[in-house]
Amino acid sequence: MTDDQLDLVFKALSDSTRRRIIEHLSKQPAQSLFEVCAASVAEDGIALSRQTVSQHLAVLERAGLIKTSWKGRTKAHSLSIQEWHIVAASWLTRYKQNGGET
Repeated sequence: MTDDQLDLVFKALSDSTRRRIIEHLSKQPAQSLFEVCAASVAEDGIALSRQTVSQHLAVLERAGLIKTSWKGRTKAHSLSIQEWHIVAASWLTRYKQNGGET
C-alpha cells in the first residue's frame, strides 16, 4: 500500500457523511445517486443536494471504496472493500504495541 492510497482512504473515512454513505451501501448495493440522496433524508433527516452527494461519492470512488456500474442510463454505486482497505483502516494498530497508551 502506498502513502497516496493511505491518504485517499483516510480522507474518505474522515467525513461522517461518507461513512454514512458506506453504511447505507453496505445494506443495499447498486444505489443510484437519487437513492443515496433519499436514504440520507430517510435515515438522518438531513437533506443533501445531489451535487453534495455526488462529490462525496467521487471521494469514495477515488479511494477505491466504491465502484460504479450502469443499470440502463442510471449509474449505480456499490461498495468495493478490498483487503488493502482493511489494512489501511487498521494502520494505527502497529503503533499500539510500541508504546501507545492503553
